[in-house]
Amino acid sequence: MSESRLLPAWAEDLRRRYLRGEASMFVLHGNVYDVVLYQKRMLALTEFLSDVLLKEAKETVAVYNVATGVRFAKREGDVSNLDDLLLATDKARVFAALERLLVGSMKTAVIMEYAEAVAPAGDPSFQADADRAAIVTLHRWSALPEIERGDNVVLLIAENLTDLAPKIVSNPKIAVVEVPMPDRETRKTAAMLADARLTERDGDRYAEITAGLKAIQIASILTPPPVAEEESAEREAFIVNLLGNSPDAAERAHKLAALTADLDREEIKKLLAPSAAPPASDENIPSPAERARKETDRLIARRKREIIERECFGLVEFIEPAHGFEVVGGMEEVKKDLLVIAESIREGRTSRVPMGILFTGPMGTGKTFVAEAFAKECGLTTIKLKNFRSKWVGATEGNLEKILNVIRAIGQVVVIIDEGDRAFGNTDGEGDGGTSSRVIARIKEFMSDTSNRGRILFLVMTNRPDKLDVDLKRAGRLDRKIPFLYVQTPEEVELVARALVRKNKIKTDVDLASIRDGFASKLVGYSNADIEAVILLANDDAARAAGGDAAVLAEHFLRAATDYFPSRDTELLEYMELLAVFEASSRRLLPAKYASMTPEELDARLRQLRLLVGGRR
Repeated sequence: MSESRLLPAWAEDLRRRYLRGEASMFVLHGNVYDVVLYQKRMLALTEFLSDVLLKEAKETVAVYNVATGVRFAKREGDVSNLDDLLLATDKARVFAALERLLVGSMKTAVIMEYAEAVAPAGDPSFQADADRAAIVTLHRWSALPEIERGDNVVLLIAENLTDLAPKIVSNPKIAVVEVPMPDRETRKTAAMLADARLTERDGDRYAEITAGLKAIQIASILTPPPVAEEESAEREAFIVNLLGNSPDAAERAHKLAALTADLDREEIKKLLAPSAAPPASDENIPSPAERARKETDRLIARRKREIIERECFGLVEFIEPAHGFEVVGGMEEVKKDLLVIAESIREGRTSRVPMGILFTGPMGTGKTFVAEAFAKECGLTTIKLKNFRSKWVGATEGNLEKILNVIRAIGQVVVIIDEGDRAFGNTDGEGDGGTSSRVIARIKEFMSDTSNRGRILFLVMTNRPDKLDVDLKRAGRLDRKIPFLYVQTPEEVELVARALVRKNKIKTDVDLASIRDGFASKLVGYSNADIEAVILLANDDAARAAGGDAAVLAEHFLRAATDYFPSRDTELLEYMELLAVFEASSRRLLPAKYASMTPEELDARLRQLRLLVGGRR
């Protein structure tokens, strides 16, 4: 293969492994549908392999996929019997002809695109004869001495390893090479190639904000529009400035920009606003470069979210928190701990950032609300994992791998997993073919990668931590375990209630401390969701009594506290509370009621409740 020193790291790894004689068949997976940047050019992967990596070392390069058949990127004139390859469409005939080519010629490369369609994963009992034959043929090729002696190589390209037949992936004679998502330097190069006008500083900035995107996507976003479009945008901005702040200025400017295409700025000014002072009108117009930069930033943010959500097929959701800790009432110790973590992340003090955080406690205690507030405080990209499980064999593992690749590419990200006990499934894998155990093993492996500390923070929430795998909760994966309990004192109820009044913008002048006996004292032991329901009930009561804009009075709060009747399974809620207490990583986070309990007392009560409610949800 080519000895170029400018090869991407993965290509250099492939070249070295081939020259060492490690294998004559390779599987390329990962970011295989992106472009490869080489000598200021953007090349598709197959083009890079045939025109760069294999150009000097191979005399014949055949490219095959099941849709278009075989084509030759390079062909040695002395090689015979190639007509079968050019004319054959049946998979069996193509493989027979390719084998003759590989066995009967020297310095030949075969590139198989969409290898998952050639040798798909799945139960062999349900596969077509052609698929089973292709898998066996590829497996047999990996051990053919004629292929190795002829200095020949076979390259299989598949995006997801889980879509490729396990017999191929697990074969020790077949080497697997991952094509990674673009790193920071590659993203910068892609940005600079897309728009030659960018400065080094612009390139560095775009390299940061495009994390998680492929090079081809970065190029499509940053490639400047045609000159005519740029001129039209500048003319439209100039007209908007002339029209002032009228409500329909933008709409009118868009139409007028098209009608005044042949006029210069002075002529447009005389036509639309002859009395306007020239300097004043021009001063307020942002420069074309500044306007283009802002528009590009907005476009990147929007397209990045669209692209990543689309590529993950709805498996992840971007979260844009609208609130921080200013609307979180009570939980002062918890907020202090989380603020220290948020500050450490922002300032790069990775040693003070846990690998993961577990929020545990009964439903309605504000776990999701606090998680989103924390994401707002630390200022990182925040995504929430949706249900990535599938009924199809191998699809769950493939979905998880795609999600983890996206998370790794984005970097500086908070990953929220709600209802973690359901997302991770059972720990024994019974009844699902071992899928759950494989999923948990892969997640544990990813979460314990210390290179992710300070970059990728997992935030798992559950009200049943007893159903999570024990090894998932150990230090080094979910280091910090924070209990979320129902409010224990009237003072805590008032802190939560005031925050909820601010959050819901309730109009009131009532000092809740003045009605503590009739309001907060009655709500001790209620969930945050129940307290919010009481406040909204009081607000509705005020609207019924004196109209929609009426302020909520003390009598409304008192009546709502008395009238509200929560749906509660007392034993189950106590069990969930005790589980949260049992999992807490620090007694400092516990209320006095539980902080004074010995481990033996806690364990005894848990055993009693487990017998009563262990099977309930």
